[in-house]
Amino acid sequence: MTIRFDGRVGIVTGAGAGLGRSHALALAARGAKVVVNDLGGARDGSGRSSAAAEAVAAEIRAAGGEAIANGASVTERAEVDAMVRQALAAWGRVDILINNAGILRDKSFAKMDIEDFRAVVEVHLMGAVHCTAAVWETMRAQQYGRIVMTTSSSGLYGNFGQSNYGAAKMALVGLMHTLVMEGEKYGIRVNAVAPVAGTRMTEGLLEQRAFDLLTPEAVTAGVLVLCAEASPNRMILSAGAGGYASVHIHETAGVHLAPEERTPENVAARLAAIEDRSGEQEFRQGFQQSLKFVTAAARAAGIDI
Repeated sequence: MTIRFDGRVGIVTGAGAGLGRSHALALAARGAKVVVNDLGGARDGSGRSSAAAEAVAAEIRAAGGEAIANGASVTERAEVDAMVRQALAAWGRVDILINNAGILRDKSFAKMDIEDFRAVVEVHLMGAVHCTAAVWETMRAQQYGRIVMTTSSSGLYGNFGQSNYGAAKMALVGLMHTLVMEGEKYGIRVNAVAPVAGTRMTEGLLEQRAFDLLTPEAVTAGVLVLCAEASPNRMILSAGAGGYASVHIHETAGVHLAPEERTPENVAARLAAIEDRSGEQEFRQGFQQSLKFVTAAARAAGIDI
């Protein structure tokens, strides 16, 4: 099966360099018309320039593709709405959104200024919210959409000095899970990628030989699968250096305590059983957790539900 995007229109945020540039170039090479969005700021989000987005759009056009450069800040809903209107005016539809824009302001939590926390959440989380909201009605109306959130191992597992980044990245997983349910009947599929790549975001954090192995193109190969017509839905795809894996969130079977047993001491005494992973489940909707607990309680009380 050859994955193509002929007739499709994609928006890639943070596409002036690194992963976003790689995603935009690859979509265009496979037939998509692409809005190359980039604020053109520094790694910490400061500054603004249209040069990077213009350069990538020019690169796409030079290779025979169609592209528009856009310098909207994903933190500004009005600018994002204007970007989507620009895509619709040019090509009449939006089929793909890759929420890739991001900044870093790393510090230990004790030393982090609250504004640095807020700025990172605004770009990663609210930026994805703004862009997704701006395309959502268009995708619903056309009964088709593919949205990719960019999460991170820092959100999934934690990373020292990245409480702001990790919080925003894990929030995107929660956003994805809910949008999957709300978009499914409209042909909208929502997935997430947890990438590791050698870009300006990771420069200086890795030894050079490791950095060189982590090509953005390796991540893009997986991202394009998440954008394809036959894409999965609700997948968290880890990708880096040619490795690809999926991430799953499971809940243990746990224990049930009778009303008279529900004390902190009894919960503490059962922690080993609570953490026992035999019989763990992957829930697909939040109510499944509620149903599990209610069913156990009803069974213990002799109630048939």
